[in-house]
Amino acid sequence: MVEEKDTLARFEQTILPHTDAAYNLARWLTRNDHDAEDMVQEAYLRAFRFFSTFHGMDARAWLLTIVRNTCYTWLHQNRAHEMTTLFDEEIHSVDTDTSNPATLAMRSADHRILTQALDELPVEFREVVVLRDLEGFSYKEIAGIANIPTGTVMSRLARATERLKNILCAKSMEKP
Repeated sequence: MVEEKDTLARFEQTILPHTDAAYNLARWLTRNDHDAEDMVQEAYLRAFRFFSTFHGMDARAWLLTIVRNTCYTWLHQNRAHEMTTLFDEEIHSVDTDTSNPATLAMRSADHRILTQALDELPVEFREVVVLRDLEGFSYKEIAGIANIPTGTVMSRLARATERLKNILCAKSMEKP
């Protein structure tokens, strides 16, 4: 009984402070507040169940890995059509422009347009942008969370950046 209380106290101290980051990632992956809440709840249950495997590493990255895996499992079961991205040379090609539209747009006054643009990205691109630009993870940390090579993280970020730039440019032309 004492051991269970100690485990619960350690879990609360170590993992619970990252609830906002967990919800943020789940919200961007599911694109729905209620689904995100469900995913975070499920992820916390999984995290508690497997807390004995946590050995003092980065608690936020560990939790977000669980959130990501929970969301992807749910997306595969409920929205499999969102999980595939077709390669389009025009959309996915990377030119030499070094500006980061996600960062530039976040600094601008129109947060709503950025939110809409991020929502239009395929889930695997949205994920790396959220983890990098909104949660501040390094490429290596994102690779660990997403269980993909660092080069894939960089590639997805480059493609996501290009897509965001195209979406944001198109939206800016739509304004009267």
